[in-house]
Amino acid sequence: MNKITAAITAIGSYVPEYVLSNQVLETLVDTNDEWITSRTGIKERRLLKEDGEGTSFLAIKAAQNLLEKAKLDPKEIDLIIMATTTPDMPVAATGVYVATQIGATNAFAYDLQAACSSFLFGMSTASAFIQSGKYKKVLLIGADKMSSIIDYTDRATCIIFGDGAGCALFEPNYEGLGLQDEILRSDGIGREFLKIEAGGSIMPPSEETIKNKQHYVFQDGKTVFKHAVSGMADVSEKIMERNNLSHEDVNWLVAHQANKRIIDATASRMNVDESKVLVNIHKYGNTTSATLPLLLADFENKFKKGDNLIFAAFGGGFTWGSIYLKWAY
Repeated sequence: MNKITAAITAIGSYVPEYVLSNQVLETLVDTNDEWITSRTGIKERRLLKEDGEGTSFLAIKAAQNLLEKAKLDPKEIDLIIMATTTPDMPVAATGVYVATQIGATNAFAYDLQAACSSFLFGMSTASAFIQSGKYKKVLLIGADKMSSIIDYTDRATCIIFGDGAGCALFEPNYEGLGLQDEILRSDGIGREFLKIEAGGSIMPPSEETIKNKQHYVFQDGKTVFKHAVSGMADVSEKIMERNNLSHEDVNWLVAHQANKRIIDATASRMNVDESKVLVNIHKYGNTTSATLPLLLADFENKFKKGDNLIFAAFGGGFTWGSIYLKWAY
């Protein structure tokens, strides 16, 4: 019997309708379009404005998009992994609710949190479940409502993040396609540089934490940028070396969309031509857990069976890594 690999067989996505452009941001904080574009590559981002709706709303829409495209009965799904940094609530896993709402009544579900690396780490997890032979259809969803944890008076963070969701279906493959290799890393040194200070078990919510805006994302931009550039580039280069891939062998670089300069630095280190680097940061900003599947959704029609895709991500914690995957359709 041929070795089982885990291949992506379908993609789904969803972004909210409301567009927060750089021009609108100019009216909220002291910034301008030229400054934002030159430093981040971002032109606009999408925000979920519907009252009472959270990350699950985005995830459900993306999952329904996949089910419709793949003509898949949700009852066939064995497992749903919900990659998110912004769950609907601290207790009661968001993925469980999403599974029920889309009709995946035979699936078990849970949440996975590794900041901006959540979807990447989820790919490894989904693959392991498939390779075990116990599960045939694993739905990995990456979704975040970043607008719920951003201070729109803080120009250091409000220009970067947006809301969105994407998902991928993983199934067994016997042709040697799908996930080939991974290098995943983490380092607790990053805890101080990218975080939400309050709302957890160390500092529960209080009148004081709300007044001090400690429930919003704090980022030491320069430190995070430095670690992200070296981390993402390092593992992406290593995974190519380990699999004897030249820059010509790589068909597509699927990099986390945090900053255009980080993406460019990673591509440069890999010596991958600009035409092979997938970019949509200008449209959505950093959607955290959703960036990688949104890239797959936006460029799905460009992929050919057997294409070599290198995924790379970096997130708070710090967490980072690279995955080598062969496209299956």
